[in-house]
Amino acid sequence: MKRLLVLFWRISRRDLRVLWFALRHPARPGWLWPVTIVLGLYALMPFNFAIPLLGAIDDFVFVPLVVHWLVKLLPPMLRDSAA
Repeated sequence: MKRLLVLFWRISRRDLRVLWFALRHPARPGWLWPVTIVLGLYALMPFNFAIPLLGAIDDFVFVPLVVHWLVKLLPPMLRDSAA
C-alpha cells in the first residue's frame, strides 16, 4: 500500500506543478478554473471525515488520477511550457 501511495505521489507531483502553471497562464482554457475548484471541493467533502478509510482511498487515488487526466486535457503548448 505504501509503494502505491508513493507512486501516486510521484506522478501527481509533476501534474500538480503543470496544473498550477496552467492556472496562472493567460492562455489557459476557460474550463480549467471551475473544474479545479470542483475537484478541490470534492477532495474536502465531509464524506472523507465520516468514513476515514474510504476518504483516504479517495484522496490518495481518485483525486491524483483526475488531476493527471486534467493535465492530459490541457493544450500541448501549456503542458510543454510548464515542464
